[in-house]
Amino acid sequence: DVQLQASGGGLVQAGGSLRLSCAASGFTFRDYAIGWFRQAPGKGREAISCISIKDDRTYYADSVKGRFTISRDNAENTVYLQMNSLKPEDTAVYYCNVRELVPRFNDYWGQGTLVTVSS
Repeated sequence: DVQLQASGGGLVQAGGSLRLSCAASGFTFRDYAIGWFRQAPGKGREAISCISIKDDRTYYADSVKGRFTISRDNAENTVYLQMNSLKPEDTAVYYCNVRELVPRFNDYWGQGTLVTVSS
């Protein structure tokens, strides 16, 4: 079974930093992307950042470009999201996601971790 263990959320003041971690296990997909979504209160879930395992290409939502950085540790099968210059609008539950790409799209989710940014 796919298991995604997210951690690192918390309360931080605006302008501060947090690093989220997602430890992934239980799968051997041919090709996949791993990354983060978030869901703010009263809003839908949005893609924030992901990294392709095949070619290390990264994606960032416009709202976080220049502030967030995604990276991965292959040995530990862990992906990180370094979040700098946090804003109150970054407050949300952050979810780790693995998207299997081949032979078809399948999404797998970890439990969320809450990030609260105070003004």
